[in-house]
Amino acid sequence: MAATQSKPVIIGVTGGSGSGKTTVSQAIYHNFSNESIMILQQDAYYNDQAEMTMAERRAVNYDHPLAFDTDLLITQLKQLQQYKSVEKPVYDYTQSTRSDKTIHQEPKDVIIVEGVLILDDQRLRDLMDIKVFVDTDDDIRIIRRIERDIKERGRDLDWIIDQYLATVKPMYHQFVEPTKRYADLIVPEGGENRVAIDLLTTKIRSILMRKKNGRAQNSTQVI
Repeated sequence: MAATQSKPVIIGVTGGSGSGKTTVSQAIYHNFSNESIMILQQDAYYNDQAEMTMAERRAVNYDHPLAFDTDLLITQLKQLQQYKSVEKPVYDYTQSTRSDKTIHQEPKDVIIVEGVLILDDQRLRDLMDIKVFVDTDDDIRIIRRIERDIKERGRDLDWIIDQYLATVKPMYHQFVEPTKRYADLIVPEGGENRVAIDLLTTKIRSILMRKKNGRAQNSTQVI
């Protein structure tokens, strides 16, 4: 009988808001054109807040672990581990709630899970094979956050600064930075750290090659 198909490799990439974790994830991803690899963003799994008013939504602490539907993220990640497709949620930042739309996601051999609090929940950590923490200075992170939130999320400067001082910074030190101890690799300087990105790329390339070789052996195995 043919050997059972191995599980996908799950790589967690985390760090504070504006640390460069998305840049690191994208840099790795784009090194594997046409390969079996995907990115799963934790931001897509913010809670559905359709029943709340806009004022109530704006008052939510989005940097607290309870702001995320972690149960759904874990459920879908386990389905992808079993090589089953999922319907990923879509979060609408302009409305501060989940969209009615979903994105169909086929399973892949390598799954990059990216988000600020992906190492906070042990159930999520335990699904990961490689855990990466992108470590960037606070001043650089707030500048990047301001640029992103104005250009991409339609936020005004006063609101961004108020949110940063009220929740983003304190939640980073309470919940995000402590998860650094769970990381297998700490990446200073985010996407500017080409050495770390090259190391991760090399590791993923070897993983993909082993999986391809394993499939080739299984396809020739006599039952």
